[in-house]
Amino acid sequence: MSPLKLLIGLRMGIGAGAWLTPRLAGRLFGLDPAGNPQLPYLGRLFGVRDVALGAGAQMSRGDSQRLWLTLGLACDAADAAAGILAGRNGEIPKLTTVLVTAPALLAIGLGGAALQAVEPEPALAS
Repeated sequence: MSPLKLLIGLRMGIGAGAWLTPRLAGRLFGLDPAGNPQLPYLGRLFGVRDVALGAGAQMSRGDSQRLWLTLGLACDAADAAAGILAGRNGEIPKLTTVLVTAPALLAIGLGGAALQAVEPEPALAS
C-alpha cells in the first residue's frame, strides 16, 4: 500500500474515531476523559481536522494534493511538538506522551513519502 493511502486511512480512521467516540479515543491515547470533561469537545475539533486533511489529500491531485499534504505535515509537526511539550512539562504521563506523539511522527513520515510521490501537474500548452 502506498504511503498516501496509508496516511489517508490513518487520518480518516483516527479522525472519525475521535469525532464519533471522543471518550474512547481519548482513553486509547492514554488521556483521562473522566478527569477532563472538556476532552470530548477538543477530541472532536482534532477529529474533524484530520478527516478534512485526509479527504483533501484523497480528492486532490498535483499541486493541490501537494498543498493538502504540506498542510497535514504542518499539523502533524505541531501535534508531535505538543505531545513532547506536554510530556516534558508533566502535563501527561510518559506512556501518554508516546501514545499521542507516535502517530504524529508516523504521519510525518508517511506525509513526507507521499509528498515525494505526488505526480506533477502537466504543463499547459501555450
